[in-house]
Amino acid sequence: MAERIYLDHAATTPMLAEAMAAVEAGMRHWANPSSPHAEGRAARAALEKARAEVAAAYGWAHELVFTGGASESLHMALTRSMAERRLISAVEHDSVLRHSEGAQVLPVDGNGVLRLDALEAALAQGPRALVGVQRTNSETGVIQPIEAIAGIVHAAGGILLVDAAQMPVRASAAVLRHADLVAVSAHKRGGPPGIGALLVRDFGTLLPMGGQEKGYRAGTENLPGALGYAAAVSVPEDLERMAALRARLEAAILAEGGEVVGAATSRSPLIGAYRMPGVSSAAQLIRFDMAGISVSAGSACSSGSMRPSHVLSAMGWEEPALREVVRVSFGRGTTEAEVDAFTTLWRQIAIEARTRAA
Repeated sequence: MAERIYLDHAATTPMLAEAMAAVEAGMRHWANPSSPHAEGRAARAALEKARAEVAAAYGWAHELVFTGGASESLHMALTRSMAERRLISAVEHDSVLRHSEGAQVLPVDGNGVLRLDALEAALAQGPRALVGVQRTNSETGVIQPIEAIAGIVHAAGGILLVDAAQMPVRASAAVLRHADLVAVSAHKRGGPPGIGALLVRDFGTLLPMGGQEKGYRAGTENLPGALGYAAAVSVPEDLERMAALRARLEAAILAEGGEVVGAATSRSPLIGAYRMPGVSSAAQLIRFDMAGISVSAGSACSSGSMRPSHVLSAMGWEEPALREVVRVSFGRGTTEAEVDAFTTLWRQIAIEARTRAA
């Protein structure tokens, strides 16, 4: 079988060799980091070194709680922050929607950007609120104006939670300067699955919950995972090169009558969503997969069900257009040849669709 082309890095990234080696080394630190004996102290020292390295890689100078991943970090922030209300945007990840029962959902504009007027109005309606926004949308790559959002939230005395699972390290100075709570994930950055972190500006905004991680998470620490995470975020990502790849791909798609989702606003160079008129997402995924190209129809947590995208719906997309979109996402190893292979097949499928419709 020919080598496949992987263009679904927003779902998960291949684990880097550096991360694999660090996880293996972590397996040799078999002692419990909470144990007081010499073996436990050695494990604790390794864990704290990894904690410092992950925080430094992101440029975060405050607290860091290791978790099982971004979803757990988000759940922790949403359920234990010191706020009376929860406000979230209509385009948040499924993991936020699942844990936000009773939250007020705020509208976005046609580009998927949070409407700041709606945010201001909602904050004025009640007591202190936690506001949750995804820095980079996992389906469209659209980037929220974090600095502007933070100014409004903090002026109202609120707490800002940013889902930064799709954010490369040190990619957003606005997040580092203004967010109160930040959810991040290792496996989106070339690290192992099962490890993430909640970056906390001030523990006074978060209720503790027994056990480990300074009392903010229960359960024996995942030392191998933490070491793998630290190793992964030490390897740089060439965002300029990926932006050039995305531009190359989008030029080819537009030339064939395709549509770029969120094209009029700021987007991540790593993620793009594209509509092929007249061809369903499901049909596209089958064709690409049979040709050895891995893409998706949106977030990995929801694309398997092939239900209509709540993100596109919130942006004002309607049937059948919102069922004709696929997501392409890039990683460290993505090449021009792989992008060209994708766009060649895209062109072929689009031409066939137009021919059938003629």
